[in-house]
Amino acid sequence: MSIQPTPVLSFRQANISNGEETVIFDVNMDVYPGELVYITGKVGGGKTSLARTITAENPLDGGSAKVLGIELGSIKNKKIPELRKKLGVVFQDFQLLMDRNVWDNLAFVLKSTGWKDSSRINSRIAEILEMVGMETKAHKMPVQLSGGEKQRICIARALLNSPQLIIADEPTSNLDGENTAIIMDIICKIIAGGTAVILITHRDALLEAYPGRVFVCQDEQLHERISKQ
Repeated sequence: MSIQPTPVLSFRQANISNGEETVIFDVNMDVYPGELVYITGKVGGGKTSLARTITAENPLDGGSAKVLGIELGSIKNKKIPELRKKLGVVFQDFQLLMDRNVWDNLAFVLKSTGWKDSSRINSRIAEILEMVGMETKAHKMPVQLSGGEKQRICIARALLNSPQLIIADEPTSNLDGENTAIIMDIICKIIAGGTAVILITHRDALLEAYPGRVFVCQDEQLHERISKQ
């Protein structure tokens, strides 16, 4: 008899707030290691609010939620950095530091999360850049990168601390087909390594080309779309 792995994320009758009011009611969802989970739905449906709840940017509005062993309903402010160190976040608008090059962007993250040994920092950055195919771009400033290259650096940044869960908010929305395929191939490799990815998207073509579990934000609810296969 196989043993079910522990979820990296678990919601039970959770209410999701946008910071001012509840936008999704009664969320029940488990996400397991190595899963690709899509969150989709119309603009304003609560997708980003859900992501911000997972990262403890928005408070839980009711029910219970556990992310990587940490209860969100009772999380203390001093515990939030520990949670975020365990998570990786890929932003739609990149949020790179524009005044420093790729290498220094990544070094900044490692140093701010407690890395002190320069040789370990350099080794980790080199490893991650190679993983996303950006090893020749370490010296480039963000303004010198294409949109697809910037997104690969964002994924590299999210991977630095070997997270068990990555939240990707519309990571392909501004990319063409070729760069979308590159990003999704990287995400598939991440999943194959055992990391769970929650990918927020409005692009139905992704759901068909890269199958995963699909949850839909609609009418203040979050429903799992059951595959017909």
